[in-house]
Amino acid sequence: MLITFFSLVSHAVFVNGKVCKDPMLATANDFFYDGLDKPGNTSNPLGSMVTPVNVMQILGLNTLGISLARIDFAPRGQNPPHTHPRGTEILTVLEGTLYVGFVTSNPENSLISKTLNKGDVLVFPEGLIHFQQNVRYSNSVAFSVDVLAKAFQIDKQLVDKLQASFRMDTN
Repeated sequence: MLITFFSLVSHAVFVNGKVCKDPMLATANDFFYDGLDKPGNTSNPLGSMVTPVNVMQILGLNTLGISLARIDFAPRGQNPPHTHPRGTEILTVLEGTLYVGFVTSNPENSLISKTLNKGDVLVFPEGLIHFQQNVRYSNSVAFSVDVLAKAFQIDKQLVDKLQASFRMDTN
């Protein structure tokens, strides 16, 4: 039986590391995911939890070039700077207030940022460093000026501008 299994796999067609299912055998479950209604556990150092929905959860997404994620934020939680080298991200705020931004790839490495509220949408272009942070509840500095300046090869004035947007008066 083990030999038969390897024989079947050797004849399967793989795309993006996933077996392509015969379209005649496709079912609704190949295009379905449940669970985005459940909040993620934000009890971690970042104060956020990303729940991805991609080809690992929905096999029918293979080769379509799209995915989805739910991000839950604790007060002052953040989704730290990161990139998506092969895709553009569209963020929709369902609840709360987020400070979001990305750094352009032009010679000035400009920061494009905005505070978003419920119902707002922002696009993060493919491959650009971007972040999100819940700006509610307390004063804090999210990153050291030196760390950000060095990591993103930007000047300290731009970092100061970014950090000023995180500061909130809760009195």
